[in-house]
Amino acid sequence: MSESIAVVLNGVPSEVARGTSVAVAMFQAAQPCRISVTGEPRTALCGMGVCFECRAVVDGVFHRRTCQIVCEPGMRVETQR
Repeated sequence: MSESIAVVLNGVPSEVARGTSVAVAMFQAAQPCRISVTGEPRTALCGMGVCFECRAVVDGVFHRRTCQIVCEPGMRVETQR
């Protein structure tokens, strides 16, 4: 059994397995990574940082590619609008 860590996704505390990408954490919590200009919820598509669909606000920094970032204890992630 893997160790879990606490992160905050859109203001809601969540537990994820250590080593989980932020994109997977958002998906597991049923939270979109970003909202498109037309209002559609978006999430990771390619999973390797090429498509930029997984951009979110990570620890206050906009446009972070969540498929390329591993969750850290206490990390705060917000859906980018």
